[in-house]
Amino acid sequence: MTTSSQLTPSARAEPRARAPGRRVNDAPTRMFHWLFALSFTGAYATAESEHLRLLHVTLGYTLGGLLAFRLLYGLVGPRQLRLGALWRRLAGVPAWLRSGWRAPGQWRQGQHLLMALALASLLLLVLPLTLSGYATFNDWGGHALEEAHEFFGNAFLAVALAHVGLVVAMSLLRRQNLAAPMVTGRTAAPGPDLVKANRVWLAIVLLLAVLAFGGWQWQQSPNGLFSATPAARSMRGED
Repeated sequence: MTTSSQLTPSARAEPRARAPGRRVNDAPTRMFHWLFALSFTGAYATAESEHLRLLHVTLGYTLGGLLAFRLLYGLVGPRQLRLGALWRRLAGVPAWLRSGWRAPGQWRQGQHLLMALALASLLLLVLPLTLSGYATFNDWGGHALEEAHEFFGNAFLAVALAHVGLVVAMSLLRRQNLAAPMVTGRTAAPGPDLVKANRVWLAIVLLLAVLAFGGWQWQQSPNGLFSATPAARSMRGED
């Protein structure tokens, strides 16, 4: 009978060599996701506060920078996480609308298509949201651009809430936590890892870049991030 002392080191380590499930998201993608969500949440929460205007603007710029990272990573990152994979999902929407939704068992494909559509919409909305915000901060375009900025902000919020609702609904229907892969990077489904490398170092670089930008913005403003815009101070006669 073979005892534990007779096992080779590799044999003894084999049960711990692989984490349960398979990796479907790497660390940079997960870091982007949460920084993206937190930046918009903070920006939306401070949108009406004159005292926190510069914090609002900094978070808006951060959204724009995160979008640039995601677009670049979507071109050179892992094949399963590239923008091409998202586009291929979206390309199936017309065919699914024509026939897929009537076919038995196609509701699962429809869920994937709705998820892809929500993600693509969030990415697309960032550009007009940040550009209109930049113009508004610099007092360009007057009331029309302010209205446009508010519209895109509310549209982003609506899509984000729909995205969260879809994740919750799908989790309940499948009796599986579909938000977990954005926390752990892994899913309980068996099979090989879809994303081979975790790239923790790149996630750390992304986090440090966001923190460094926030610190730089803080240093550039005489009153830090918790102060009104120059235009707002001028209207009150402080300049």
